[in-house]
Amino acid sequence: MGKATEAIHGHEFRDEVSGAFIPPIYLTAIFEQRGETRLTDRGTELKYSREENPTVRALEKVIAKLEGGSDALAFNSGMAAISAVILGLVKRDYKILVPIESYGTSLELIQSLGEKIGFKIKLSWPETEAIMADIVSEKPDIVFIESMTNPTLRVLDVSEICKVCLEEACWVIVDNTFTTPILLNPLKYGSIAIVHSTTKYIAGHNDVVGGAIVSNESYIKYFWDWRRMLGSIMQPFEAYLTIRGLKTLNIRVERSSTTAKVIAEYLSDHSRVEDVYYPGLNSSPYNIIAKRIFQKDLYGGVVSFKVKGGRDEALKVLRKVKIIKPSPSLGGPESLLTYPVISASRYIPEDARRKLGITDNLLRLSVGLEDSEDLIEDLSQALE
Repeated sequence: MGKATEAIHGHEFRDEVSGAFIPPIYLTAIFEQRGETRLTDRGTELKYSREENPTVRALEKVIAKLEGGSDALAFNSGMAAISAVILGLVKRDYKILVPIESYGTSLELIQSLGEKIGFKIKLSWPETEAIMADIVSEKPDIVFIESMTNPTLRVLDVSEICKVCLEEACWVIVDNTFTTPILLNPLKYGSIAIVHSTTKYIAGHNDVVGGAIVSNESYIKYFWDWRRMLGSIMQPFEAYLTIRGLKTLNIRVERSSTTAKVIAEYLSDHSRVEDVYYPGLNSSPYNIIAKRIFQKDLYGGVVSFKVKGGRDEALKVLRKVKIIKPSPSLGGPESLLTYPVISASRYIPEDARRKLGITDNLLRLSVGLEDSEDLIEDLSQALE
């Protein structure tokens, strides 16, 4: 089935008694046991909702199919999913390679775990060629990348990075939050696991926090054990909301991506804008890579731009927008404007931020589902 159809029907739920085909919310902590073992479809016990829950399981099936994985796990946040992946794979004396432009809390987590567990960390420059060169020279055991960096929107060539990792016998984990399974499926290139902050595009409505891992059966069992021990499974009500939001993922990604390109072109011509970061622009150095690896002629719903005049002028824009909301997230129906140096990039060292272009006048816009004309008018009045 196509992605739009899979997102709607991928859970395969049907109540044989009533004929209902929408997965219900199983608000229960426990399940009945009369001496026999109740098993889920993946062979784990159904006894306690810290381990398994049928509503959560329905969501996992859909996400796994959209990403082309054999199975998935849903978590109570994206960071919980990343924690389970790292803890499930890493060992003392391992080395993890991670681009220095990564989500700040992901960097903070990996560095903190490295200090406690004893594995090494190599911070790589966030360009495909630099990462591949470091893989060959540094011989990492794990490579953790984001398919599109935050907030300067560098598109990494996941296919080439995975190819080098296969040759060098190291694992690749891809955070696919920004590109979503609609634009990119890293597992088909050789990534062993994909993580998502489902808070963003997957749930898509700015009203539920969650995360997910997609992988194959041999790795999922390790991540499942860590989720069980950490107690970080997604709750059933949040899973229900995420299933409902996921049904419109395809059309939401298409709409926000189309509008984002229009806004990126508008900002590129604005006299008050110093620079625009968006891989859908022909002027972007990442346009060619995006065209080659993205599964549609779409480039995501996030645009970053620099306001002329420095920090004070950027903050004025942040304070003056009316329809667009100043808030540190992305992927919902409401357009959101973020100041990266105090949010997602705050844990990147200041000198590295400057080299990366994450300066005090940089703003990141997550384009929602509003009319493009209204968003442009809002940006225009805020900039002028």
